[in-house]
Amino acid sequence: MGAERIILVVATRNRGKSAEIRSFLEDFPVDVKDLNEFGPIPEVQEDGESFEENAYKKARFTAKILGLPVLADDSGLEVEALGGAPGVRSARYAGQNASDAENNAKLLRDLTGLSNRKAHFRCVLSLAVPTGFALTYEAACEGIVLDVPRGEGGFGYDPLFLYPPLEKTFAEMSMAEKLQVSHRGRALNELKREFDKVLIWLQNRLDEEKRLRLGEVCLEHH
Repeated sequence: MGAERIILVVATRNRGKSAEIRSFLEDFPVDVKDLNEFGPIPEVQEDGESFEENAYKKARFTAKILGLPVLADDSGLEVEALGGAPGVRSARYAGQNASDAENNAKLLRDLTGLSNRKAHFRCVLSLAVPTGFALTYEAACEGIVLDVPRGEGGFGYDPLFLYPPLEKTFAEMSMAEKLQVSHRGRALNELKREFDKVLIWLQNRLDEEKRLRLGEVCLEHH
């Protein structure tokens, strides 16, 4: 008998992101699903003041609704000369439903005349169970914001973010290259390194919840 498989939901409808995470965890007894495999569920308000807050909020909210362990991430670009902006507002920097091109254009406008182009991408992963307990993983990737976009791949600010050791923007890298050095790749690698322990933690939490539910059912029948 192999180890009991655990269903792990990635709190995203982005199939690329869930495929990325599935590839990291393919050697473990987990079935990675994403929100496309469930019916419509309420949207979580990502109104936290930090990446940690938003990632935890997303993971906890989704775990509670689905009754399954959930992995959520929140990430963004922090530019030194802009005091850490766009930060948690990276996806909506130029407005609520801004496109990647609009966000990139606003970033370049805001950096006009500034010589300090240092920036880093930051990613926080939160792995939560339905009762609200969670594990957190965090990583960053240092780089420089260019004056003009380069490359066709990636998304978000990838065409403007140069990673100096490879002299490439994230948008010029293959998926494999990007996962080696990116903020999300590094956070996922950290999770992967500890995943044997994480599985034990998850199983213990899930068993605990099962016992609590059984206890409640027993009380109802008395």
